[in-house]
Amino acid sequence: MSAPIIAISGVNKRYNGQAILDSLDWEIQPGQVVGLLGRNGSGKSTLIECLLGLRELDGGSVRIFGEDARNLSPAARARIGYVPQHSQLFTWLTPRQMLDYFKALYPHWNDAKVDALLARWGFDAAKCARPISQLSGGETQRLSIIRALAHEPSLLVLDEPVSALDPVGRRDFLRELIEGVIERDTTVLFSTHILSDLERVALDLAFLKDGKISLQGALDDLMESARQARSSGAMPAPMSLEELFIEVTQ
Repeated sequence: MSAPIIAISGVNKRYNGQAILDSLDWEIQPGQVVGLLGRNGSGKSTLIECLLGLRELDGGSVRIFGEDARNLSPAARARIGYVPQHSQLFTWLTPRQMLDYFKALYPHWNDAKVDALLARWGFDAAKCARPISQLSGGETQRLSIIRALAHEPSLLVLDEPVSALDPVGRRDFLRELIEGVIERDTTVLFSTHILSDLERVALDLAFLKDGKISLQGALDDLMESARQARSSGAMPAPMSLEELFIEVTQ
């Protein structure tokens, strides 16, 4: 087996004396598409920020592409795309100015992809000339996604990427994720509370509970095991992903 893209070992993170991540071990292999699930407040965003080196650890280590996440080389950073839960854009710039700024940071920026996504997602010339501060929440989220996809990353990390999108926006994003990212064998970590979206894109699931990855496996295998367990017990089968989520995280 090839080396993992992400290797987390014994990671601890505490806030106000409370353990958010507790001696957490986890690996994500090249080409995996992993849906990260957990209840609100379980620490999903904290885990993502820790694995990207955006938060200091209280213990343990994280390696991405074999490098310490706290001190990634420019080449390693250029292989990562990240969509945070709350868009972090330079709101005084126009969309074009912001994208041109980030283009200078990435050696493999795909101008044709950017232009196609801007056109497909409603960014005409007039909208591209406005400051980002004047865009809607959904438009800002779309722009954040375009920025993350523009350099065709080897690792794409998505923290609630569709939270500000309407159903049409979610559909467009998921289509792009499936056709433009996953089919290239990009490694994807996708955190979302919209379970139907995960069912469309995720091949593997990981459940975060009590500061640890409490259950991980292929989506189909987890669902089949849960159905078999229910069939042999008192609960009726079949089981939905929502029911599995409730059972694992309660």
